[in-house]
Amino acid sequence: MFKKATSLFYENPKKLFLIDGLGAISSAFLLGIILVKLEAIFGIPASTLYLLAAFPVLFAIYDFFSYRTEKSNYAGLLKGIAIFNMLYCFLSIGFAVFHFDIITLWGWAYILGEVLIVVLLAIIELRVANRLKTLVKN
Repeated sequence: MFKKATSLFYENPKKLFLIDGLGAISSAFLLGIILVKLEAIFGIPASTLYLLAAFPVLFAIYDFFSYRTEKSNYAGLLKGIAIFNMLYCFLSIGFAVFHFDIITLWGWAYILGEVLIVVLLAIIELRVANRLKTLVKN
């Protein structure tokens, strides 16, 4: 599965920045607006949701600027966003554990679903970055 997905982005790694950026904007919107309005259903406090929503906003800005840079820098930029994404996943799980006593099953489903998607994307980003780095060396 990863080989096929990864091979799609070798030729045009810019698409990864676009996908990541759109995903980040979606996450920020869901966390900062939708889940806040449905706090009782998800059980995640608004203050935590706002804090978590701030990171995808920063990631979207990073992705936008990365999309606009020269091709020679893609490997490092992809590796950077992949690491940021993984750290964001750890932070999200950490907040969920911290709010274990109030988070609902729907809250867990959202957090774990988002983490799964972001981790899969980060793995693809790292694989493409490593492949691009190998191509540059050869």
